[in-house]
Amino acid sequence: MVLPVLRSLGVLTSSFLLGCVSLIGATSLDVGSASAQSTLPKQSTLFGKTQSSSGASLSAAVGGPTSVPYGWVDFCHRRPKECKVPALPATNVKLTAQNLRTLKRINQQANRSIKPVSNFDHWGTMMDHWDYPVDGKGDCKIYALYKRKLLMEAGFPRQALLMTVVHDLDNEGHTILTVKTDKGDLVLDNLLDEIRPWNATGYYFVKRQSQQNPNIWVSINRRGGTPKTLTNIAKLVD
Repeated sequence: MVLPVLRSLGVLTSSFLLGCVSLIGATSLDVGSASAQSTLPKQSTLFGKTQSSSGASLSAAVGGPTSVPYGWVDFCHRRPKECKVPALPATNVKLTAQNLRTLKRINQQANRSIKPVSNFDHWGTMMDHWDYPVDGKGDCKIYALYKRKLLMEAGFPRQALLMTVVHDLDNEGHTILTVKTDKGDLVLDNLLDEIRPWNATGYYFVKRQSQQNPNIWVSINRRGGTPKTLTNIAKLVD
């Protein structure tokens, strides 16, 4: 399935939307802290400080624990060091001009360095395969995981970088990276060079990682506003 889109609007050509992500959940994932299983984040923090609820509408409200995507479980089995991590307090990124520049740079770097290819064409299986772009190719999950990795290497806190499962504008499964900031949830998407607030995507948000523990996933089940190709994120910067 090929969906050509104009790069002049910051949109990338995609040939892998169909079947990009599986919504199959795993029954268990024995790689995280057991204590974290019973404690989900009830409020956001900004490097240890409680965030005001005034920006709540800019952040996607989450529900309780839900099934873990098969692809994440498989990723953890193959790369256990990536997932055997302690539970940490929920932390948001302060949206400074420098941090926004880093987000834009890494989003574009990943989008332009990975060749889009479907999960089946890449791995020869319909089972979801999540990984880093070890051969320079991949679908939406590979883009999102790579951005998460690059941002952590740039000093961004793991708790603010959340793998997120959505239904795109064609109601196909899709995976993006949510970045939790003090100005709301921002989306890094392989279909766009432009960074958008979650509520400017038009996507239906299904679930994402817990901020405290990446091996716990929480439900969202709400529409992310109306789609906007271009948004002025810079106006949110302090």
